[in-house]
Amino acid sequence: MRGRGRILITPRSLTSAGVDTVAELEPLRRAQFELVAAPAGEVPDPAELTSLLSTGEVVGWLAGVERISADVLESASSLRIIARNGVGADSIDLEAAKRCGIEVRTAPGANAQGVAELAVAHGLSLLRSIPQGNSALRDGRWDRSKGREIGDICVGIVGYGAIGRRVADLFTALGASVAFHDPFATGLFQHESVSDLDLLLSRSDLLSLHVPPSPDGPMLDAKRVGLLPKGAIVVNTARAALVDPIAMHRALDSGAISGYAIDAFDQEPPELDALLSHPRTVMTPHVGGFTDSSVRRATEAAVAQLLDVLG
Repeated sequence: MRGRGRILITPRSLTSAGVDTVAELEPLRRAQFELVAAPAGEVPDPAELTSLLSTGEVVGWLAGVERISADVLESASSLRIIARNGVGADSIDLEAAKRCGIEVRTAPGANAQGVAELAVAHGLSLLRSIPQGNSALRDGRWDRSKGREIGDICVGIVGYGAIGRRVADLFTALGASVAFHDPFATGLFQHESVSDLDLLLSRSDLLSLHVPPSPDGPMLDAKRVGLLPKGAIVVNTARAALVDPIAMHRALDSGAISGYAIDAFDQEPPELDALLSHPRTVMTPHVGGFTDSSVRRATEAAVAQLLDVLG
């Protein structure tokens, strides 16, 4: 085994730059770990992950958004810890990790500001039909859409964690009325809490999603899409699985929903299905936490978690 073992680095934000150039990884090198990178700028597939992990020398894994299955985990005979450079762990088979004796840790709050700012940017952009106006002008058309001002709308936020609270603060500062739904939220609330999700939806001219997906299916199904006020905007910087794609497509077609923004996909890059191809859908390539500061904070947090376990 080389030095104290290998640490696998798979986040695209790190491999695209070249792991040797990432200063935040230096504490791992000083601790005499060898860094092994996945293919630069790509989300590694299961076969690539299995190949990288099966040497018997990988003791730690600084992971990104790639799906980590039981088969992949079972191929990692020396792995002791997976540290994600983000808040969620739903892409990891946690039961298999526990069975294999692999600890899983995340970096809560590290990318919260970046994701929150993108959510607000999407909301503002759709309130003023900026993507549609840009496309029309590029096509030689002069199409003007009457927009809505922040002070005239209610912003509903599902999930009042580190990201949701920042989104609420930013929209409040711009003059919006803000309410949220989160049965697990604790502490002092600076914004109105609505215990009934359906009631929150019925009030939300702009809905921003900041929760993990449920195994029971999409949170925003056809019934709940129908509860939103006519012309509402939905911003999804969390997970694609939160929204029923057929229901959302129909709502966009009918004008019941005036715009849908999405930053995270089940498959990346995504296949452009009917919903993603809709002219009222606006996509960004999972860049919510892809800022200089968010990447730095998330990497530092993940490195600290690795060293805490590996010593």
